[in-house]
Amino acid sequence: MTSIKDNTSIVVVTYKRLELLQVLLESIRANTLWPKEVYVIDNDADEEVGALIKSLGKQMPGCSVIWIPMPTNTGGSGGFSKGMDLAYQAGAEWVWLMDDDVKLLPDALEKLVSWMPWALENDHLSIQGRRYNYDGSNFYWQYHFIEKLGIPNPVAPSQFKKDENFRPMNTACFEGGLFHRSVIERIGIPDYRFFIYWDDTIYGYLASQVTKPILINDVLMQRTRHIDSIKLGSVRKLNSTSNMIRYYIMRNRGHMARYMQLYGDYYPFLWGMGTAATYAKEFIRLFITKDFKEGLPALRKGMKEARSIIKDPEWQPMQPLYGK
Repeated sequence: MTSIKDNTSIVVVTYKRLELLQVLLESIRANTLWPKEVYVIDNDADEEVGALIKSLGKQMPGCSVIWIPMPTNTGGSGGFSKGMDLAYQAGAEWVWLMDDDVKLLPDALEKLVSWMPWALENDHLSIQGRRYNYDGSNFYWQYHFIEKLGIPNPVAPSQFKKDENFRPMNTACFEGGLFHRSVIERIGIPDYRFFIYWDDTIYGYLASQVTKPILINDVLMQRTRHIDSIKLGSVRKLNSTSNMIRYYIMRNRGHMARYMQLYGDYYPFLWGMGTAATYAKEFIRLFITKDFKEGLPALRKGMKEARSIIKDPEWQPMQPLYGK
């Protein structure tokens, strides 16, 4: 029988991707080590998902597999906010987040668990593993965030050195981010107002204010959804996206700026340079779809709303969970 890691919970957020979710859940079931709980936050409240979760629970004795149908679509941000809160309230020491379009490698949790005692001793309480692309190639993730510009570092080295087991980071990705409950207590749960995009970037930034996050040189998962992209060299890619995401990319820079203000990393001129760079990147991505008619208005609308958020006198950050 597979052993249970009784201090760890997995949180999965899904929306209208039953087949991809099934692949992920099967990879969790097939792992050499199971978590104590698996929360599936279903933004579509699909009864087929509920049936899938019930069936999986019967195949994983000792592990609670819990379906959380949401009354409305809260996006990835709202889903992870809900799931992390549930796991925290249930007493999880570590919470591992993932989207529905990845699958775990067979020994993923076992590898991750091996880092936990050392991470606790050395204050590395936010951990990110490496991933494979859909085609099996190494996925490049921008693990360094340039705070004052509000953009990922596009030239952060992609390759680990021969004896390099981990490297510091100051951001996170909810496609495999692991967080200790003490971090959740101090910075709160993810901000649901992002809906999608930049929510994990900011959550990792906040984590870096209270601990020393790391990217480990262990591949733990693989992406299971093909995304059209333009190759930028041998490793980096520029993925296509939708107009909805373009809107949130620009709009959520308003929320990002407010969090930067809290820690003294917001400088309007430099932030404006980062916004211009982000806009330029999205303008280039429009060439993948050629959808300038709808894409440009989405970018402009997002920028306008970001300015309103930055000026909103009633804006408040998510609160710590001390005392809950």
